[in-house]
Amino acid sequence: MNTEALRQQLLLRTLWGDAPPGVVADWLRGSPQRITRGLQAYRAHAGALAERALSAAFPTVAQLVGEESFAALARALWQAQPPQQGDIAQWGAALPAFVAAAPQLADEPYLADVARLDWAVHRAEQAADGDASVRGLQQLAEGDPAALKLQLAEGVAVIASAHPVVSIWQAHRSDEPERFAPVREAFARGQGERALVHREGFAVRVLAVPEATADFMQALLANASLGRALDVAGPGFAFDGWLGQALQQGWLRAVEAQGAAP
Repeated sequence: MNTEALRQQLLLRTLWGDAPPGVVADWLRGSPQRITRGLQAYRAHAGALAERALSAAFPTVAQLVGEESFAALARALWQAQPPQQGDIAQWGAALPAFVAAAPQLADEPYLADVARLDWAVHRAEQAADGDASVRGLQQLAEGDPAALKLQLAEGVAVIASAHPVVSIWQAHRSDEPERFAPVREAFARGQGERALVHREGFAVRVLAVPEATADFMQALLANASLGRALDVAGPGFAFDGWLGQALQQGWLRAVEAQGAAP
């Protein structure tokens, strides 16, 4: 490692609290007191930046845990898994797993799945616009499903949860007086939900979909063939109905033969 790379690594470790200020003192100008104050200012700025970045990406989680707890959560994640690239908007993918592993949040087991949904929405908001037409659609009438793959549009994601994550997400975006009533009812029934996230123009939509639909689309997202995805969905899945909805809502981007170049 060259001298500059070593200096940057030690400086970052010092900012994150993994190394004492003395290890970088020779590379920083000023008295020890000034260096300490400077590092404290950098840490405070990093913490504030972490809070802003995560609150933009995880607004539902922020509302659920409250401002003070979310600020502490953001700073803890920044220290445990700091950004690895310059675009701070890309940081935050680790939060759902971080929440799931946090002992202090064990009493709210749904929170990690809500975080997964928030992150899927955040990613969909950043997804590139796709073509209105679907490439290779005629192959559905001609090809063997085992030799075909359906490529879903940018931003499409499926979140399967044992908790009513769609109801929770939608309630936090409603002004209705009884907006949390469906959430309470779903929890009382022990009802889980499967969320479909997709782009519709510039807006991101979140829908609750049946289990077979979620299984089918998760298989497609995992690069399974159409035939395999149909097997995963089971005999009760109506592909014709799904295809009509996919074309109308813009879920489908292309139909390709396996092994063909994109």
